[in-house]
Amino acid sequence: MIIIKKILRVIVRTAIYLYCKVVYRMKVMGKENIPDEGPIIYCGNHRSYLDPPLIVITAGRHVRFMAKEELTKNKFLKFLGFVFDAIYVKRDNKDIGALKTTIKALKNKESVAMFPEGTRNGLKKGEEIKDGVAFFALTTGAKVQPVGIVGGEKPFQKVYINYGKPLDYSDRMTKKPSKEELDQISKEIMDNIIMLTNIKQ
Repeated sequence: MIIIKKILRVIVRTAIYLYCKVVYRMKVMGKENIPDEGPIIYCGNHRSYLDPPLIVITAGRHVRFMAKEELTKNKFLKFLGFVFDAIYVKRDNKDIGALKTTIKALKNKESVAMFPEGTRNGLKKGEEIKDGVAFFALTTGAKVQPVGIVGGEKPFQKVYINYGKPLDYSDRMTKKPSKEELDQISKEIMDNIIMLTNIKQ
């Protein structure tokens, strides 16, 4: 099953890459900033359903996504979740299972991706920045890889994926981070992401 899944990943990733290259004239920037090894939390702004695939095909590593459980109702998205080992979360609920799975993945030096906005265009909707990324960074020592995504709202409109310098909070690791510390780091992460979206198109 593992071998079959790896083959499927290559096929699906290649298909999505070609689609995004042709339809959205995708341009990747700052890829040299991504660490070659060690646990990473890819962290980007969230505008559309296109954002997760864009990170998956450009990250240079196998990335597991945290995704809301409702997406499994869509057969295609459920298939993608299976292929890329998605970590499903029950929204508006303290999902201990997803929490433990994510911590275990990061401690195993895997890559996980999530969006601090929590939902599409969360900042524009006035949503508070979620502190999940900060929590996982502080409890596991994983580096945070900020990603700014711009454009591609319509087909044949160019999309840019801009990877910044990784943020390292390993010197502040703690099993029980305070709310104040989580809020401070969450804001710092989001500020980095917003800065990466300032691209001259």
